[in-house]
Amino acid sequence: MFKKLRFGRKKDKKSEEASAPLAGKTGGKDSFFSRLVQGLAKTRKGFISNLRSVLRGRVINDELLGDLEEVMITADMGVPTTTRIMEDVRRKASERSIREAEDIIDLIKESIGESLKDLAAPLNVEGGDPAVIMVLGVNGVGKTTTIGKLAYNLRDNGKKVILAAGDTFRAAAIEQLEVWADRAGADIIKGRGGGDPSAVIYDSIQAARSRNCDVVIADTAGRLHTKVNLMEELKKMKRVINREVKGAPHEVLLVLDATTGQNAVSQARVFHEALGVTGIALTKLDGTAKGGVVVSIVTELDLPLKLIGIGEKIDDLRPFDPALFVEALFQDA
Repeated sequence: MFKKLRFGRKKDKKSEEASAPLAGKTGGKDSFFSRLVQGLAKTRKGFISNLRSVLRGRVINDELLGDLEEVMITADMGVPTTTRIMEDVRRKASERSIREAEDIIDLIKESIGESLKDLAAPLNVEGGDPAVIMVLGVNGVGKTTTIGKLAYNLRDNGKKVILAAGDTFRAAAIEQLEVWADRAGADIIKGRGGGDPSAVIYDSIQAARSRNCDVVIADTAGRLHTKVNLMEELKKMKRVINREVKGAPHEVLLVLDATTGQNAVSQARVFHEALGVTGIALTKLDGTAKGGVVVSIVTELDLPLKLIGIGEKIDDLRPFDPALFVEALFQDA
């Protein structure tokens, strides 16, 4: 099986490589890499197949490069990100005197890898009393599921976890979080439906201290991200967390649904401007043909992608590894 996930503050490169959380038997049937390759199948089928189709039998010229840009935009990499990557590809093709059109795919892979390599970071759950993770996201992105899976992973690493049922607006949210708390072996603090979510967060922090818990994961309401009252509610919750725990929240984690493509970028921009997002958790990568949104989100917003979800299993939420992601995306390319 896999080694346990490791979370903490950012380490130096050598330390990170020594404790790579995604290690395992790469060729094994149940390895995370194999599952990542499988999870990116829809994106790879569309993106890589389209790249190869465009390149086949062509010569390198402006028309070809324009067609490649269209393929990348269709994969939801976004116009700004695609433009940057293709400018890099043009420069490298000229510097290296690339003559064969099909060699361009290696340059695209290289450029995407370089775009992502500095935009991954471990989840910070150290140094708090307790550490507090505030989880944001609109309804339907998989926020509750992500919280449950994250709690499971932290528990698997020896952390005592409390879930704060801060989405008091939607009655079903509390019930769903209870189910996940039971699955993950975590405690849960909840209030009444329609109650003050900041009070739930306060109670959760006090409970964590009395029970010697390491991490509080705070759920939040997921009404439309354009609603001003929701943002004010979330800001109040953040102030309460900071008042009760110095330096908290240690993470403001935004959950995004990969299947929504560029709409996810828009959501991230709004939440980040209002609340200062520290990292992204991207769900449902296995359900989209537009996994290129990974590149778009992290490069356009300059936000680290900390976690990715590639399936329904409780251990299918993992730290984002840029090199592994690119290898899986271009597998057999």
